[in-house]
Amino acid sequence: MVCVLATLKVKADKTQDFETIFKKLSEDVRSIEEGNIFYQVAKDRENENTYLVLEHYKDQESVDAHGKSDHFRSAGREIGECLDGPPIIKYLDTLL
Repeated sequence: MVCVLATLKVKADKTQDFETIFKKLSEDVRSIEEGNIFYQVAKDRENENTYLVLEHYKDQESVDAHGKSDHFRSAGREIGECLDGPPIIKYLDTLL
Protein backbone atom coordinates (compact mmCIF):
# COMPACT_ATOMS: atom_id res chain seq x y z
CA MET A 1 0.00 0.00 0.00
CA VAL A 2 1.06 3.57 -0.64
CA CYS A 3 0.52 6.70 1.45
CA VAL A 4 0.83 10.26 0.25
CA LEU A 5 1.39 13.25 2.51
CA ALA A 6 0.99 16.62 0.83
CA THR A 7 1.70 19.90 2.61
CA LEU A 8 -0.06 22.90 1.08
CA LYS A 9 0.50 26.54 2.03
CA VAL A 10 -2.60 28.57 1.14
CA LYS A 11 -2.86 32.31 0.52
CA ALA A 12 -4.46 34.00 3.55
CA ASP A 13 -7.32 35.40 1.50
CA LYS A 14 -8.02 32.05 -0.21
CA THR A 15 -8.46 29.67 2.74
CA GLN A 16 -12.26 29.54 2.47
CA ASP A 17 -12.11 28.88 -1.28
CA PHE A 18 -9.49 26.18 -0.71
CA GLU A 19 -11.59 24.44 1.95
CA THR A 20 -14.70 24.51 -0.25
CA ILE A 21 -12.85 23.07 -3.25
CA PHE A 22 -11.15 20.42 -1.15
CA LYS A 23 -14.39 19.32 0.50
CA LYS A 24 -15.86 18.52 -2.92
CA LEU A 25 -12.65 16.85 -4.09
CA SER A 26 -12.54 14.67 -0.96
CA GLU A 27 -16.13 13.55 -1.53
CA ASP A 28 -15.34 12.68 -5.17
CA VAL A 29 -12.17 10.76 -4.30
CA ARG A 30 -13.95 8.70 -1.63
CA SER A 31 -16.96 7.89 -3.82
CA ILE A 32 -15.29 7.39 -7.23
CA GLU A 33 -11.81 5.96 -6.67
CA GLU A 34 -11.90 2.26 -5.84
CA GLY A 35 -8.19 2.21 -5.01
CA ASN A 36 -8.46 4.91 -2.38
CA ILE A 37 -8.54 3.74 1.23
CA PHE A 38 -8.33 7.09 3.04
CA TYR A 39 -8.39 10.72 1.90
CA GLN A 40 -8.47 13.58 4.39
CA VAL A 41 -7.40 17.20 4.54
CA ALA A 42 -6.41 18.70 7.88
CA LYS A 43 -5.44 22.20 8.97
CA ASP A 44 -2.06 22.53 10.66
CA ARG A 45 -2.40 23.93 14.19
CA GLU A 46 1.15 25.28 14.30
CA ASN A 47 1.60 26.80 10.84
CA GLU A 48 -0.91 29.39 9.73
CA ASN A 49 -2.70 28.77 6.42
CA THR A 50 -1.04 25.38 6.06
CA TYR A 51 -2.97 22.21 5.26
CA LEU A 52 -1.93 18.59 5.09
CA VAL A 53 -3.56 16.06 2.81
CA LEU A 54 -3.35 12.50 4.12
CA GLU A 55 -3.93 9.85 1.46
CA HIS A 56 -3.82 6.05 1.50
CA TYR A 57 -4.12 3.88 -1.60
CA LYS A 58 -4.15 0.14 -2.33
CA ASP A 59 -1.19 0.38 -4.71
CA GLN A 60 0.86 2.68 -6.95
CA GLU A 61 -1.58 2.17 -9.82
CA SER A 62 -4.31 3.69 -7.64
CA VAL A 63 -2.09 6.69 -6.87
CA ASP A 64 -1.46 7.14 -10.59
CA ALA A 65 -5.18 6.83 -11.39
CA HIS A 66 -5.94 9.50 -8.77
CA GLY A 67 -3.54 11.94 -10.42
CA LYS A 68 -5.08 11.33 -13.86
CA SER A 69 -8.72 11.50 -12.76
CA ASP A 70 -10.97 14.22 -14.15
CA HIS A 71 -12.14 15.30 -10.70
CA PHE A 72 -8.56 15.67 -9.43
CA ARG A 73 -7.37 17.56 -12.51
CA SER A 74 -10.34 19.92 -12.38
CA ALA A 75 -9.93 20.62 -8.65
CA GLY A 76 -6.16 20.87 -9.06
CA ARG A 77 -6.47 23.90 -11.32
CA GLU A 78 -8.73 25.64 -8.79
CA ILE A 79 -6.56 24.63 -5.83
CA GLY A 80 -3.47 25.92 -7.63
CA GLU A 81 -4.96 29.41 -7.64
CA CYS A 82 -5.24 29.24 -3.83
CA LEU A 83 -1.69 28.09 -3.11
CA ASP A 84 1.11 30.27 -1.82
CA GLY A 85 3.95 28.26 -3.36
CA PRO A 86 4.36 24.72 -4.64
CA PRO A 87 3.05 21.79 -2.60
CA ILE A 88 5.47 19.53 -0.76
CA ILE A 89 4.54 15.92 -1.54
CA LYS A 90 5.95 12.81 0.12
CA TYR A 91 5.25 9.26 -1.03
CA LEU A 92 5.44 6.61 1.67
CA ASP A 93 5.32 2.81 1.62
CA THR A 94 3.24 1.27 4.39
CA LEU A 95 4.80 -1.36 6.59
CA LEU A 96 1.65 -3.18 7.66
